[in-house]
Amino acid sequence: MNEHAPQHHLPNRLRGGRRGALAAVTAVAAAAVVAGVLAPSAASAAPRPDAVQQRLDALVQKDGVPAALATVKGRDGRTRTYTAGVGNTATRAKVPVDGQVRIGSNTKAFTAVVILQLVAEGKVGLDASVDTYLPGLVRGEGIDGRTITVRQLLQHTSGLPEYVDTGAVLNAPGRYYEPRELLDAALAQKAHFAPGAKWEYNNTNYLLAGLIIQKITGRPVGEEITKRVIDRIGLRHTYFPAPGDTTIHEAHPNGYQRTADGSLRDYTELDPSWGWAAGAAVSTNTDVTRFYGALLGGRLLPAAQLAQMRTTVPAEELGAGVRYGLGLVSRPLSCGGVAWGHGGAIPGYETAGGTTEDGRAVNITVTTIPDADTTKHVDQAVDEALCR
Repeated sequence: MNEHAPQHHLPNRLRGGRRGALAAVTAVAAAAVVAGVLAPSAASAAPRPDAVQQRLDALVQKDGVPAALATVKGRDGRTRTYTAGVGNTATRAKVPVDGQVRIGSNTKAFTAVVILQLVAEGKVGLDASVDTYLPGLVRGEGIDGRTITVRQLLQHTSGLPEYVDTGAVLNAPGRYYEPRELLDAALAQKAHFAPGAKWEYNNTNYLLAGLIIQKITGRPVGEEITKRVIDRIGLRHTYFPAPGDTTIHEAHPNGYQRTADGSLRDYTELDPSWGWAAGAAVSTNTDVTRFYGALLGGRLLPAAQLAQMRTTVPAEELGAGVRYGLGLVSRPLSCGGVAWGHGGAIPGYETAGGTTEDGRAVNITVTTIPDADTTKHVDQAVDEALCR
C-alpha cells in the first residue's frame, strides 16, 4: 500500500510508499509520481503514443513484467490508453484496455481526503490528538495516542511501527483481517521515534485514520470513501472492496508475483482487508488520473484543506527530491516542476503516476511488484510521458 510498496520484494513496496515494505504496504505501497531521471526532451502537443508504447513494451520484453497498462493525458487535453504484454500468462489473453487493477496505497489519498473533509466540517482537528477520537486505544512501548496528532498520521511522522506481515500476506492471500487485529500487531512493537521527530512511511498511520473516520461518521470507511469521493466525482470503475470480496469486478489483467524458484504465482484473487484504509481500493488507470485531477482542481476539498494536504515534508526514502503532504506526494520532474500523486503496490500490481498543475497526467500499472531496476524504468516512463 505505499506510495509504493517495499522495494525488491514485497516488504517495502507493499507499504504503500512504493519504496516502503509490504510490512509497510499497500502500498506503497505505497506507486507514485516519478522522480526526474530522464533528460528533458522537446515539448510537443501531447506525449507521443509510440514513445509511451515503446516504454510499456520494454517493461514486458526487457524487464519481464507480465503486463503493463497506461493512461496518459497530454498537453492537448486528450486522454490515451495503452497496453503491453498478456492479461493472463496461462491463456495468453489480451490485456483489457484500461482494465481494473488493485491500486494499493493510492487508497491513502482517498482516506486522507475523507479526513480533511471532516476537518472542513469541524468534526476533526488536524492538530488534535488521536486520543481525542480513539480514547485509550493507542498505547504501547513508547506509544501514546495522547501525543500523536491526526496530522502526524496523515503525514507519516507519528513514529508508529508497521503492522503488515509480508510473509503472512503472501502465504495466505485469501485471509481476512479485522482492523483491530492489525492494530494489535503494530502496538505489540516499540515506537520507532517520538511523534514529529522524523518521517517514515507506515501503513499503521492510515489504519488509525480509517478508524477515526468510522468513529466520527458511524459508518464503515469504505462507505464514506464511496460517498464522499468515488460517487462525488463519478469514478465509475473504482470501488472499496466489501468484507470478504476477493475478486476484481470488471475486466482486468491478472496480477502475479515471482516466487523463490522464479515461477509466477497468481495473486489476482486476494482479500485486501490487511490493506484496508491504507491500500484496499480497486480502480483503473483512467479513474486514478481523474481522481488526482479532481483533487488538485478543488472538486473534493475546500481551498484551506487542499493547501494543508499539499504542505509537505521531505520524504527522501521515496526518492531524491520527493516530499510527502497529507496523503499526497510531490516528485520533481526532469522537465521542471513537480507531479502530484501517490502510487501503490499490493501483491500482483504496482501503480505509479502523477498529475501536474497544468493538467497533464499519467498512471502506469504493471502486473507484479517489480524489482528496483524495473521500478526505475516505470518511473522513467512516467517522467517521460509527463515531460514530452
